[in-house]
Amino acid sequence: MMDRFTDCGWMPMMGFGLLSMVLFWAVLIFGVLLIGRWLMGQGFGHREDSALEILKKRYARGEINKQEFEERKRDLLL
Repeated sequence: MMDRFTDCGWMPMMGFGLLSMVLFWAVLIFGVLLIGRWLMGQGFGHREDSALEILKKRYARGEINKQEFEERKRDLLL
């Protein structure tokens, strides 16, 4: 039965089809990953903390006291 496939000449094309399919999926996956990295760089991923968030963290760590926190917070919100 296999002789009929090889005699027709299309059996070698199956190898090319498999290679094409693997190449297609590799390019597609690479493209999706590349677009994902680009989008994360545009601000959809990790974002920088706002000034108020940084101020809250400094107060929580004890770097500034309550009075200084309130003064700086008031300056930021104006």
